[in-house]
Amino acid sequence: MSAEQKKKSSSKNDKKNSSPEQEQYSDSDTFYETQAAESIQFDELDELIEKQQLKINELEEELARLKDTQLRKAAEMENMKKRLQREREQIYQIARESAVLDFLPVSDDLHRTLDAMKQDDSGTAYLDGIKMIAQKFDDVLEKQGVTRINETGVPFSVEMHDALLSQKSEDESIESGTVLQVIENGYRMGEKTLRHARVIVSQ
Repeated sequence: MSAEQKKKSSSKNDKKNSSPEQEQYSDSDTFYETQAAESIQFDELDELIEKQQLKINELEEELARLKDTQLRKAAEMENMKKRLQREREQIYQIARESAVLDFLPVSDDLHRTLDAMKQDDSGTAYLDGIKMIAQKFDDVLEKQGVTRINETGVPFSVEMHDALLSQKSEDESIESGTVLQVIENGYRMGEKTLRHARVIVSQ
């Protein structure tokens, strides 16, 4: 018998001579080895998933920060735009007020001239010409939103009037603190008083 035939014969004899318990133990070892290998693979997969989730969380936080920064910058730009608009409006309003203030004495002089001419019975043509000039001037002021403060018989208001004198009224029905006479007209532009009316007030 050759050596190879003896080896095959010996292998067959070993299988025949092995007990069922030995074969069971051999299969069990293989099973546990397989389970251990699969467990290692799952652990590595869980670790990879965890790392990827952490990365996703970091990216989401960074995105939220960038979004917040952009919103803040947009709000700052909007506030700056509104502030510049308010400043432009204020500058324009101040310029209007300054220009109108320079013309108010001219308007006063025109109306004083008209009053004097009416009392002196000046020529009609000349008087009509002055009236026309005064009316055009009033139209310009009205176009700029300017109104005259020249009413009598109204309550004195510190916002519109400057009291030059306080005196007792001849009409006892007039209450104290009533405007009796306007010495110099006042003017308002919108809600702002450009010049207070100089008045005499009842005691």
